[in-house]
Amino acid sequence: MFRGPRTLAASAAGALIFLLAACGGTGGAAPAVGGPSGDPVKGGVLRAVLLSEPRNLDPAILQNNNRSQALVGNALYGTLLVGDPETGTVRSDMAKSFTTADQGNSFVLTLRPGLKFADGTPLDAAAVKFNWDRQRDTALGGSSLQDAQVVASTEVENATTLTVRLNRPTPRFGSNVTLSSLNWVASPVALKKGRQAFDAAPAGAGPFTLKSWNRGGTLALTRNASYWNKPKPNLDGIDISFSSDSTQRLNSLQAGGADVTMIEDWGVAEKARVARLQVETQPVGGGQFIAFNLARAPFDDAVAREAVSHAIDLKAFDLAVNQGHGEPADTLFPESSPLHNDVQLHTYDKEKAQQLFDRLAAEGKPLKFTFTTFQGSEKIAEALQTQLSPYKNVTVEVKVADWADTGRVLGTHDFDATLAAASLQDADPALPRAFLSTSPRNSVGIKDPRLDAALTGGSTATDTASRKARYETAAQRLAELVPGVFYQREPLVAVASTKVGGLAMYGAGSLLADSLWLDK
Repeated sequence: MFRGPRTLAASAAGALIFLLAACGGTGGAAPAVGGPSGDPVKGGVLRAVLLSEPRNLDPAILQNNNRSQALVGNALYGTLLVGDPETGTVRSDMAKSFTTADQGNSFVLTLRPGLKFADGTPLDAAAVKFNWDRQRDTALGGSSLQDAQVVASTEVENATTLTVRLNRPTPRFGSNVTLSSLNWVASPVALKKGRQAFDAAPAGAGPFTLKSWNRGGTLALTRNASYWNKPKPNLDGIDISFSSDSTQRLNSLQAGGADVTMIEDWGVAEKARVARLQVETQPVGGGQFIAFNLARAPFDDAVAREAVSHAIDLKAFDLAVNQGHGEPADTLFPESSPLHNDVQLHTYDKEKAQQLFDRLAAEGKPLKFTFTTFQGSEKIAEALQTQLSPYKNVTVEVKVADWADTGRVLGTHDFDATLAAASLQDADPALPRAFLSTSPRNSVGIKDPRLDAALTGGSTATDTASRKARYETAAQRLAELVPGVFYQREPLVAVASTKVGGLAMYGAGSLLADSLWLDK
């Protein structure tokens, strides 16, 4: 049962840099189901239902991840870059290349010639400069401010070439682009008309344009006849509705009211497999974790953090949260990653946990804390309370916060313990972003020189062996310092009917729009 104040919200998403083309299931209990075979069929209007309706259509405000508006952004604005499905590296799309010759101090972005926005104005180097410089402005409040502020300056060399100088060496800055709204650019002419005018006629260079938007209802997109990558898009249009409940979204697919959705719950993903729907999951390391606030009591005390960590049985936790279908986050990187190491992030030891709880009580500070969760993640709070209830000298209350409050809660460290995520295939940029002491997104408030050195060394190293060694040190420090309890890999899941072809994701579960098609 919940105790304490209650509001509304959704859990925060993490980040990764991998693309998965639709090529099979995820190894769940139910067998995989594929989509239609053969060449894409032209025409039709696909019905998508997403978790979160955008506040507006400004590409700088849209969030590029599976829990938010990635499909909207990819549909309206296209993509400068995407990830390669075989290597996990960044490859070109509207950009022909994005390269560095000085180990990540600067990059050269080269665009395809002749690109145009839907309003007929050119998508050239000057347009990218306008968009990226704009995203660096703190007053805008963009969703990818931290990524944008890695850029120190931009310089137009010619119509298709932009030089991008960075504030610090970031050899894999292309991944920052694919994980963020930097991947989307809009017409400077349209943006200068103001928010209201832009929302009525957003001018991107993506495969679709806005047909209509009934707020609280349907956002309707129609085929962009001037899209650069012909013969795409395959669809005549996409109708997008919104629901914060993953089970309701799945029910809509099963009832024939939708064709595709994104799912952020392993248990619901398994229900989709059992229902013989397509389920495509993006491989990911790191994961979701119960984050401790090291900047204030009680979790500024390492003993309190260790006590809670040892008290949690992750197998029982997964059974309660995901009916046993979640993917555990035992190590920082999956075995498929070249950065994989065997450092275990968590150890369940109920006897040790009780000893530590008793030690805190004997010191006059029995552990009592509030766990802040978010809408759609109440099961995690319930599971945590259930796990801790048999122990003496520990009390946990629960607060459910609103989705709009996630940035404030994490950014201002307004919590004792909460939900956070550091999801990754490669380590950059997610791992330093989450745990580097100087990172604005270091929500746990960890400050450790050895961890900083490992993260910085891994981020700037250019050879795999050096990176692997440094990130193994980082994993060891995270296991020792316990800034949180990694309880599962991030579920970045696309679910679709068997009539949908061309399912492909990149970045943080960002669903591409131009490859989608419907079998008739």
